[in-house]
Amino acid sequence: MVFFTSELITKYDNYTDAKGKIRRLVQKEKLIPITKGLYEDDIAVNPLYLAPWICSPSYISFDYALSLYGLIPEAVYAYTSATFGKRKIKEYRNAFGFYVYRDVPKTVYPYGVLTKTDAPYSYNIASREKALCDKLYSIKPVKNQKELRYLLFDNLRIDEDAFWAMNMDDILFIAPLYHSSNLDHLAKLIHRGRT
Repeated sequence: MVFFTSELITKYDNYTDAKGKIRRLVQKEKLIPITKGLYEDDIAVNPLYLAPWICSPSYISFDYALSLYGLIPEAVYAYTSATFGKRKIKEYRNAFGFYVYRDVPKTVYPYGVLTKTDAPYSYNIASREKALCDKLYSIKPVKNQKELRYLLFDNLRIDEDAFWAMNMDDILFIAPLYHSSNLDHLAKLIHRGRT
């Protein structure tokens, strides 16, 4: 379970030195630091569950979500999340793993995000369609649909059948909200593929 320092100080207020008690629990690995002022008491917790605690608001997206959905063949070892308004990529490393947070436009942030719960933890994750759009938004712009097809199916190695099995209406709804040439090319590719 995740604890803030303030919660732990309250929990151990019957000790003469509550902060000393917290330090001793960290030394004994009964509490594991997640980031400054935040601790987890279960070393075996799924590291994915900690992502929203480290940087909030956020949702799992980009490479980690694409890998989780089986859209890209590579295993991804960083827990990648989308945020907004942070203005730069934020990275955190702790005993649970490596966490990376990058911005998406605020206008697109709330769409295509699913909430998953495994009590007492819950986290948000992009739909497969949203994760793909977020990924394309984060990549250097391509010049045309031909380059986009190469990016999708050769560079990212997304299975073409899996791509066309996605909910294209969801992509077409959110793609313009990014104001990104990669997403404009994606919308054109979808329209072309439907005709």
